[in-house]
Amino acid sequence: MENTDMNIKTARQHLLDGQVIPAMPLTLEEDGTWSEKYQRALTRYYLDAGAGGLAVGVHSTQFEIREPQHQIYRPILQLCSGEIDGWLGGGRPFLKIAGICGDTKQASAEAEIALNSGYHAGLLSMTAMKGATLVEKIAHCRALADVIPVIGFYLQPTIGGCIFPYGFWRELAEIENVIGIKIAPFDRYATLDVVRAVIDSGRDDMVLYTGNDDNIINDLLTPYEFNGTRRRIAGGLLGQWAVWTQRAVTMLEEIKESRRSNDGRLDGKWLTRNAQLTDANGVIFDAANQFKGCVPGIMEVLRRQGLAPSIRCLDPNEVLSPGQAGEIDRITAAYPELQDGDFVRENLTRWLG
Repeated sequence: MENTDMNIKTARQHLLDGQVIPAMPLTLEEDGTWSEKYQRALTRYYLDAGAGGLAVGVHSTQFEIREPQHQIYRPILQLCSGEIDGWLGGGRPFLKIAGICGDTKQASAEAEIALNSGYHAGLLSMTAMKGATLVEKIAHCRALADVIPVIGFYLQPTIGGCIFPYGFWRELAEIENVIGIKIAPFDRYATLDVVRAVIDSGRDDMVLYTGNDDNIINDLLTPYEFNGTRRRIAGGLLGQWAVWTQRAVTMLEEIKESRRSNDGRLDGKWLTRNAQLTDANGVIFDAANQFKGCVPGIMEVLRRQGLAPSIRCLDPNEVLSPGQAGEIDRITAAYPELQDGDFVRENLTRWLG
């Protein structure tokens, strides 16, 4: 199947099958210029690692790519889309997801750019609609869903998201062209609001994905049940999965097998692994400092593997927090089973070629 031919039905089924979808980082040289060479290499890494999709133009890609002095939004969407098509050659299904931000006018323009660049769905950030009423927020989502298949996005408030009540998600589930929701409030109560709303809608074709980098494995193993109906969170669209991706793919396959074989009961192995992954993510995302070093933390892990030329961000003030590099040393030594260093070393020269 040609990647660009994925329609809404096949996109839904692909997501329902459960995929690892990394949130694409932006690769910059030390002087702040965009490195297309490393952006291509990073895309190839995710493809060869076995990811089932890629989200571009999202938080990890840095929202500043849209600013007039940078104007990287369209170029990076086009580069990643072209690299996906060229590297895979239509060999397997792969979902291209574009981050979409701003008010309805800006978001609609970004959706058109995404479609014209070969993307199959838009991950819709609602940050610009913070002050809107519930009716206005739903109208915004409907307008975007008229342009591109939408994946709803519950972004944690610490990095710009806002709190949404159960009623918002229940109404969102009534929009046919909303194909899924990325649940990333980093909050158990809010996560349950989304799952319950989708179950109550009766839609079994609306896919649930975790974006809760602080609770990945538990989210994926838990059978959620309300009013006698059970649903699973099928896969993940995660900034954490922008690093150590090959191991994430292996882990998700193990989790899916566990769900099939023992109904996803959280045995000691998975409970321990969840705690380890949460510890690692807390360091990489800089949870101790309200996530100020989140993007630099991702870039530092990739830089150490040779997958990024620097940890530079478009905002030069966005840097590792004091002590964060040392904490990355700690988790790197503590959790070798979470990492894919051998895989990267074996293929890095080819990806950079």
